[in-house]
Amino acid sequence: MIEILDTLDRATLARFADIIDVRSPGEFALDHIPGAINLPVLSDAQRAEVGTIYVQQSRFLARRIGAAHVARNIADHLEGGLCDKPGSYAPLIYCWRGGQRSNAMATVLEQVGWRVTLLKGGYKTWRGEVTRRLYDAEPELRLILLDGNTGSGKTEILGRLGAAGVQTVDLEGLAGHRGSLFGALPGQPQPSQKMFESRLMEAFGALDTSRPIVVEAESSKIGERMVPPTIWKAMLAAPTIELSVPLSARARYLVNAYHDIIEDQARLEETLERLPGRHGRKRLAEWLELARAGSFEALAEDLMRDHYDPAYQRSRREDSHRRLGVIDVDDLSASGQQTAAEAIARLVETEAP
Repeated sequence: MIEILDTLDRATLARFADIIDVRSPGEFALDHIPGAINLPVLSDAQRAEVGTIYVQQSRFLARRIGAAHVARNIADHLEGGLCDKPGSYAPLIYCWRGGQRSNAMATVLEQVGWRVTLLKGGYKTWRGEVTRRLYDAEPELRLILLDGNTGSGKTEILGRLGAAGVQTVDLEGLAGHRGSLFGALPGQPQPSQKMFESRLMEAFGALDTSRPIVVEAESSKIGERMVPPTIWKAMLAAPTIELSVPLSARARYLVNAYHDIIEDQARLEETLERLPGRHGRKRLAEWLELARAGSFEALAEDLMRDHYDPAYQRSRREDSHRRLGVIDVDDLSASGQQTAAEAIARLVETEAP
């Protein structure tokens, strides 16, 4: 007998051997329930074909052709990804809105003898929960912002905090972007906005929200992805811990952290030319000359001194966050980062219940 699941929470989802998304690969790539595997009953091309026939020819013909595709694809999954599943296998299955595609897969798998559950409402149920929690709910997160000038090593220090047992969420990692004009990751497009939000749901859902959670101080957009309102409101109300790092140390750190841009001269020059025009052509020409000469630390120092640090200072003047403390970091070596992380952890502890 096929069971129906109409509520979503981490404990319930965790009890299933697999969460199977039977939508097309394109739908799955756009967004899916975290941890789901994609066993499509229609490929992208087949889905488009059936939809076109449905609209332009007849509903009956579309259903017949679609059924043939679905039957063959389910057979392929039974002989492929599902071939080694034991008799006790108990998956959760969903499609777009809990309709024909998930029912077709569930019916066959149930006949095999597996204990199958269908998600009522399909992906739209998941998406509704994401929207409710990230757009409609009032913030209940106890966030602390890790702040500091560009090049202060915030992302790496955040990782060290997580390894030390401090609750953290890497917003830039989830957004697939390092958060500045130079922040795009080579060969790695950002996830869709919906996928970013699903990742946020998963990350925060795994933590104890009654205790402090440290995130980087970000703008409301990370690359092209928007921080959802509930999290953004919590960030606006959060206290900060500031990293204070000398300019020279930050320059050395950036040259190492952004080696992918340094190694791609054309990309570096194209990015420099996209900097706001207030610097003037003469200043841009000087930066391009430093880049072409391989003087990357000097370039990083100039960019921070004339572009990034002034912008940070302007935002500081408008900053109303309560400051928990300032951590002085002499260098951003592994030992320097670890020392900073330990000092931050002590400050975070003062905010714990």
